[in-house]
Order: sequence, then C-alpha cells, then structure tokens
Amino acid sequence: MNDAIRAFILYLQLERGVSSATHRSYQSDLQQFLAHMQAQFFGTATDPQPEAIDALHIRSYLKHLSDQGLQKTSLARKLACLKSFFRFLLEEGRLHHNPAAAVRSPRLGTRLPTVLTKDEATTLLDRPPAQTWIEARNHAILETLYSSGARVSELVGLNADTIDLETQFIRLRGKGKKERRVPIGTVATEAIREYQRQLPPQTKQPHWRSISSGPSLRAGSPPLFLNARGGRLTTRSVERLIKRQAGDRFPKSVTPHTLRHSFATHLLDEGADLRAIQELLGHASLATTQKYTHVATDQLMAVYDRAHPRSGSSLTSSLEGDRLKP
Repeated sequence: MNDAIRAFILYLQLERGVSSATHRSYQSDLQQFLAHMQAQFFGTATDPQPEAIDALHIRSYLKHLSDQGLQKTSLARKLACLKSFFRFLLEEGRLHHNPAAAVRSPRLGTRLPTVLTKDEATTLLDRPPAQTWIEARNHAILETLYSSGARVSELVGLNADTIDLETQFIRLRGKGKKERRVPIGTVATEAIREYQRQLPPQTKQPHWRSISSGPSLRAGSPPLFLNARGGRLTTRSVERLIKRQAGDRFPKSVTPHTLRHSFATHLLDEGADLRAIQELLGHASLATTQKYTHVATDQLMAVYDRAHPRSGSSLTSSLEGDRLKP
C-alpha cells in the first residue's frame, strides 16, 4: 500500500497539479486508512497490498470514523479520497476492480453558504481612511475578495504582475493551477492603489509590474499583498485579519469564503447569468454554482414574508396590530 500511496500522491502533484494542501490532505487520509487496515485486519508489521482490500474493509473504516463522531461531510470526503486512489490504481493496471466503487457515500443534507446582506457588506467594507500601510492593506484585501470572489488561496497567490489597475483585471490561479481573468471594481482598484502608495520604502519591491498577457504567472514577481516583514501573506493570516475586521459586529461568522459567497449571491440578486458567475468563481461544474440560487431564493422569501401584505407573517402581524388598537 505504501508504494501505491506514493505513486498516487506523485500523480496528483505532477499530472493533476493539485495544491500542496490538497495532496497533503489526500496523503493524510490514505495513511489513516492504512493504519486502520493494519490495526484491525492485517497486523501493524504488514504492508497490505491494494488487491487485499475489499468493500467490507472500507465500510468498516467508515463505521469506525462515524463511531468516533466524524461528520457526514468528512466521511464523504474520506470516501472520495479512497475512490480516487483505487480508481487511479485500476487505470494504472495495478488492480482489477475498484473496491470503493460499491460503497455508497453518506447522504448529505443541503448546507447553504453563509452570506452577508448588502448592508452588512457595506458595513464591513466602508471604513475611515487608513492611517498605516497595514490598515490600507487590510482594506484592499477585503475589497479585492468581495469584488472578485477570489478564494483566499488565490488572493495570497497574487503577484504584482497579476493585476492590471488600468483595465481593472486580476489573474487568479485556482484549483488544478487553472488560471482565469476576473474583473475588479473601481473601489477595489483604488484601495489597492492606496495600499501601494502607503507601502514603506523598505517593503517595496523594485518592480510592481502590471498584469502580463502571457499564459502563466511570472515566478520572479513579488507578492501583491505583503506581511509586516515584506513576505507573502498566508491564508491563515488573512483569515485572522478578516475575523478581526468583522469583530463582533455581525451575528454570523465572517471568513474569506463568506465574502466569496456574498460576491456570487449579490451578483445573482442583480440579475447576473449563472454561467457567468460560474466562470468568475472558477467552478468546474455549474451544479456547484447553483447553490447560490437557493440562497437568493431564501433571501427573496424572507423579504416577501416581511414586506408583502398578504404573506402569512405580515398578515398575522397586521391582525395582531388591529387587535391592539383601542
């Protein structure tokens, strides 16, 4: 199994071009599965061969994880990892059948993404003029995330040559190292200009190029968003600074993905085409983007219930008000 796992991880890195976080996650899941197989079935000193694994082994592993309290979404992710692993071995001729193919994924309930209302987004983004370059950077990050719908990993991967402030486009590198050009608004553009103006000389890189017309990112270009030491920000740092910026002003938790969800939902509310939103978000499947139609519908129904005189809640409130009149 160990040799097969190494071959699979190498395939993910070299041929699929997955991120380092993704291949580490796959490797961790597969090593966890192998440890369970050794502890429960084959012995800790044995390295079982992939053909020795069957569907019953996999179901036993999933039941073990479920008994430990793992959520259905995590169980589904670990099963998907096993299915990809065994499918790879099947395609490589190392197996004659995929033992995970017969194992059904747990049924997941529909989880709608958390989004900000337009008023909440305005509250988060409208701020007094920045007094320091760090404040200017934080504001530029918030505006860029909300204006482009970028994933946090895509944001921290931005280089100085992947943004063109004149045409107001940025180039994002998403999952599988796929690149897409995404427009950003005037407000976000001005926030980035202000951040660059306030950068102290010791942190400024010698060249802040505009976005190039080439098909790939230039490796030598400096990061767009810098940390206090002049290096590239991490995703964890951005998550922390957004949590601080949101503070306790919202009853919901605000993360970088909240801004991505809000970007998509607000575009849909204003009549944007679903396929256009799919392109902007970098979704491989339209089905992934369609969840925002449910969010928009839920918000529409909430407005209807509050505002329409013949909706159930409005009618009840009106009748109760009439009863209270002298």
